[in-house]
Amino acid sequence: MQHVVFNQKGGVGKSTITCNLAAISAWQGLRTLVIDLDSQGNSTRYLLGADMPEDMPNVAEFFEQSLKFTIRDKGAKEFIVHTQWEGLDVMPSSPLLDELHSKLESRHKIYKLRDALELLAEDYDQIYIDTPPALNFYTRCALIAAQGCLIPFDCDDFSRRALYTLLENVQEIQADHNADLKVEGIIVNQFQARANLPQRMVQELIDEGLPVLQPYLRSSVRIRESHEQSLPMIFLDPGHTLTQEFVALHDALA
Repeated sequence: MQHVVFNQKGGVGKSTITCNLAAISAWQGLRTLVIDLDSQGNSTRYLLGADMPEDMPNVAEFFEQSLKFTIRDKGAKEFIVHTQWEGLDVMPSSPLLDELHSKLESRHKIYKLRDALELLAEDYDQIYIDTPPALNFYTRCALIAAQGCLIPFDCDDFSRRALYTLLENVQEIQADHNADLKVEGIIVNQFQARANLPQRMVQELIDEGLPVLQPYLRSSVRIRESHEQSLPMIFLDPGHTLTQEFVALHDALA
């Protein structure tokens, strides 16, 4: 299964959700890959740590080779890096993604990721794609390549307003490029159960018939510690309530 984690709004937890769901997949024994399409590289640092080598293979090199004539292109597997955890791999991000964007778009390389994932699906049970906070070339690539779309939602009015445009954009991709793409659901992130506004906003989404997933992911300082130590929650603190919410969410998607 290939999942794209997508929201055009920044700061909603895309990288956190991507990496924690992927880590749980690997922890459960599934062969799992994370593809980091965001030039900020948050998922890459989360899984590989701040001391990762600068010269490692990355997703920008995968795209860049499509712009050049070579006798033999490298296979997608050659741009993948193993993490410290068995069964969990990552195709790292790179700042070069920003430089390549316009070239790739003008050369119509929008289906390269889809073609690569069709081959990688033979080696991985689960593939999670982290995307930049914009509907750009890389996000469209991911939506065209994936089978399921997960939408983080952080319970504020700006997120809610952006959600409707986001769903329209996904529907356009479905209609024009990927009829098999399914909106798996909206993931409520940093939920404060005792506050009135988050409860009301989530209930309004449910009342509108939108696919809101449960459980909701609570706000916790432990997730910041997880980022700092480059340890997804299942490896940092398996018994924590937030970890168990991630596990329940993961299992609900299975």
